[in-house]
Amino acid sequence: MGTSGKDGYLIAYNVACCAGWAMVLSLAVQTLINNGLSFDSLASIYDAPSLSKTLTYVQTAALLEIVHAAIGFVRSPVFITTLQVGSRIAALLAVTQSSQAAHQFGAGMMIISWAAVEVPRYAFYIAALITGDATKKTPFPLFWLRYSLFAVLYPTGIVGELTVFLGASKDDAFLNMFGENKAYLMYYFIMSFPVIYAPGALPMIFNMAANRKKAFKKRFAKPAPPAMGLVWPIDKKGGRSSTPVAKEILAAAIRAVSPEKAEKVLTERNWRFGYVKHFVGMVEEQMKSPENALKVAEAGLAKAHEIFQFIDGDTTTSFKDAMASKSTKPYYTGFIKGEAPKTKNVLEVPYKGQNLSGQALKDQVDKWVSYGTIEESAGSAIKNCVDRPGYLDLSDRYFVLLGAGSAMGPFLVLMALGANVIAVDLDRPNIWKRLITIAKNSSGTITFALKAEQSTIKSDNDLYASSGCNLFTDTPRIRDWVANLYPGKDLTVGCYAYLNGALHVQVSLAMDAICKDLSEKRKASLAYLCTPTDLHVITEEAHKASANEYKTFSSKPYCMFMRLLSKRFLRKNAMKPLAGVGGDFYVVNGLSVAQGPNYALAKRMQHWRAVVARSKGSIVSSNIAPATSTVSVVQNRTFAWAYEGMPYFKPYEISAPETSNAVMSAILFSDLNDSENASNPKVKLNNPNELFKYGSFNGGAWRCAYQVDSIGEASVLIYFGRVAKPYVAGIAVIGTAVGLKLAGYV
Repeated sequence: MGTSGKDGYLIAYNVACCAGWAMVLSLAVQTLINNGLSFDSLASIYDAPSLSKTLTYVQTAALLEIVHAAIGFVRSPVFITTLQVGSRIAALLAVTQSSQAAHQFGAGMMIISWAAVEVPRYAFYIAALITGDATKKTPFPLFWLRYSLFAVLYPTGIVGELTVFLGASKDDAFLNMFGENKAYLMYYFIMSFPVIYAPGALPMIFNMAANRKKAFKKRFAKPAPPAMGLVWPIDKKGGRSSTPVAKEILAAAIRAVSPEKAEKVLTERNWRFGYVKHFVGMVEEQMKSPENALKVAEAGLAKAHEIFQFIDGDTTTSFKDAMASKSTKPYYTGFIKGEAPKTKNVLEVPYKGQNLSGQALKDQVDKWVSYGTIEESAGSAIKNCVDRPGYLDLSDRYFVLLGAGSAMGPFLVLMALGANVIAVDLDRPNIWKRLITIAKNSSGTITFALKAEQSTIKSDNDLYASSGCNLFTDTPRIRDWVANLYPGKDLTVGCYAYLNGALHVQVSLAMDAICKDLSEKRKASLAYLCTPTDLHVITEEAHKASANEYKTFSSKPYCMFMRLLSKRFLRKNAMKPLAGVGGDFYVVNGLSVAQGPNYALAKRMQHWRAVVARSKGSIVSSNIAPATSTVSVVQNRTFAWAYEGMPYFKPYEISAPETSNAVMSAILFSDLNDSENASNPKVKLNNPNELFKYGSFNGGAWRCAYQVDSIGEASVLIYFGRVAKPYVAGIAVIGTAVGLKLAGYV
């Protein structure tokens, strides 16, 4: 297999860096061998022949890694890479310009730690580029060193760097390198790094430990079982890559209205980081007319159903053909009726340690609306449920929950209100133990798929083991099973299953096939939770509010500083309106590159089905949920740190899962009952995509000054700034005391 020009360049770069660091390590170790292991010997390492020059060249070359991340050559975050390389460059400046910093034990410890980490790291990258697989095909010794040495060498390197910064801060030669009148600036510059290191060192080490755990788990993961059920089609290389298929689907959708833009999708070379503009282009075309919006949605869904494959034993067909056939293996049906008495029809929203209801809940809703955290239509929907308790009488309503155990799904709320839930989730005993236990302790009912007659199952544990089904492998079977349940009853089908990466597209397509058939054959209403990190039509009021926030925040020193660092940071949220049939449409681009094109496609397919089903007469509740601190999100430390800092950017608020569940359920109930809501297909919209304009509990993403994808790094810095406050205050107190002492006041 040939090597691309990019890979050839990266191999050459990594070889050069590996060789340079190997020379630094060799010279440093030789010094220790010659002089013996001691503090004095460590302090003399910088003076080893040729070491300082080689160190300067090879560490300065690391600046290219920022460029590599920025232009998409590697998948490293630009901001984090800039911080890591920048701190190294600062330490390098200190040792090259300060004899006091260079000739103490910490400098030698720092140099050895750097070199001992970098040699195997660059060697690992070389092997990964050559083999094409960083996880399983790199030599295990390199793999082990890459993900293990940090445990020792990060702490020693950090200690060494701190001693270098402190040494330079006391060296007049360093402080006066730009003139005596700039000495105080150099002092604050070099001492800013210990302040940053204080709160940042441990999280960095813990993050590497988490990365090590993930890498080893992937390395020794069992081989994937043979492909079954709904799968990505085989590509030209014999694999099942998501990129060419995702491009085909989006191109097909856009081709229905703009062949030129469709061709640009297919020829996009950097899909992972370049997909956003193509989704923006698609929405631009959709907003030109209602016909365009539906043509795009229908063409995209049709292509997805045609291009994906379904494997049943030895038979492989298109997913479309698989769903056109009837299943020959029906499920048994399990049923549990809750034992709790029926509760009052009262909406309760857990919020910051309280359960809000009645007037207290309405007051909080008004605060959210006034602050800009939610849209007025969402607030009205929630208050509707307070004022109209009949909306909460779910005793004769049937909800099909695809992904019933999802953290963002309404299962808990529905059970508490006595609803009838048809639960679809994986056949894993722990999932069903939780769902069935909750159902038993509620006033509702739960219906679920079983592998055997319920009457033959002897124990609860056997019941949990026999429950559940797989949306990937059993899609037609699940569709047929649900379609035959409770004839004559109105169904509401909710899509709540979520998986990472390419699996998210698969599960979204599986749910879409079920939604399509149930909405058409059972006239089922559909329910979706949209993400704020997507492209949405918004109200003119939200647009104006965002523009006003931009004026306010643009003059804040911190925001000005972040904008100076990079144009990628803090990009204006208020976009130019799109002209179309029915007037101008205001749009927000919340797509997050970090979430990737598969996430965007999975959510977009839900948008497409929502507008198509509504156009055919189905009630469709499809509302934007807020950024929520679910376990699956905050286990990513970067997201967790960003969530802590995001409320700085008014009117952001990160919701707890229980709050999101309650408010989004309330908006769903309003959509199902209020004939004036946009969910009702009889309500006229200027464009089908305006469906997503109403009922939005977006957490402030629409009215924020900046695009959500541009505030992550700034939010992380805000979080660490707060963590560092005690350290900064302590340093300030000590500095003041030292200053007073030197001045003779104490």
